[in-house]
Amino acid sequence: MNETVITPYRGWLDWRLRELWRYRDLIRLFVWRDFVSSYKQTILGPLWHLIRPVLVTITFTIVFARIASLSTGGAPPLVFYMAGIVPWTYFATTLENISRTFLANTNLMGKVYFHRLVIPVSLVISNLVAFAIQMAVLIATAAVYAMFGAHVAFTSWIFATPLAVALLAGYSLGAGILICAATVKYRDLAQLFMFTIQLAMYVTPVIYPTSAVPASYRWMVAINPIAPVIELIRVAFVGTGHVNALQLVWSFGFMVAMLIVALTIFSRVERTFADTI
Repeated sequence: MNETVITPYRGWLDWRLRELWRYRDLIRLFVWRDFVSSYKQTILGPLWHLIRPVLVTITFTIVFARIASLSTGGAPPLVFYMAGIVPWTYFATTLENISRTFLANTNLMGKVYFHRLVIPVSLVISNLVAFAIQMAVLIATAAVYAMFGAHVAFTSWIFATPLAVALLAGYSLGAGILICAATVKYRDLAQLFMFTIQLAMYVTPVIYPTSAVPASYRWMVAINPIAPVIELIRVAFVGTGHVNALQLVWSFGFMVAMLIVALTIFSRVERTFADTI
């Protein structure tokens, strides 16, 4: 007979990640739950993962490429915007889901003990399904354009795609649990954070290439840790843009620092979750 002893946290860095690994079966259960609930009582089911990026991409192409005449660095607008929308959608959607996960699971957490990071981690994984489907659409679209001689090329940066996915997952997890820790007590802050994330898209090269940013404002893109991740995806699957190892090191270092701060704050706030929510 196995016994589980629940003890108080012993320090700021007592994150109990080994305990999180013991709950891997529960993580798989939550991933399956999220996957099934997303398509329950829907007509098109998983096809929404295809429809959403396509519709957003077409809208961006009409508004920003045709009407506003924004540069796409020589790449076909449809592929250019899709290469930015797909990774940004994964990051923003996962972040939004994680930021409200504890309020959405109040009853569950008030009745039974489990590592509270199980739910955020399961959301990071379950949203990877939609991301994989959308990436497949991006690759297929880019391949069709390349076959017809458009300015599209697959580059060796494709092999760094797992790094880009890990960075997006790390940022969404870190930022999400930070927002959770702040909004459990002050719930109106959730609106402020979500509005900030929406604005962040416009200082990230999602709808424009970095080369199109005026020199006086380029520092805003340079310090944005998500920017090199978007650029990596675009360089890998479209062949336009620029990214270097130093930018990725900066992005990775910032992600690690954010996760450390997020887990540290989360471990302190978690003790009062049951009383606050």
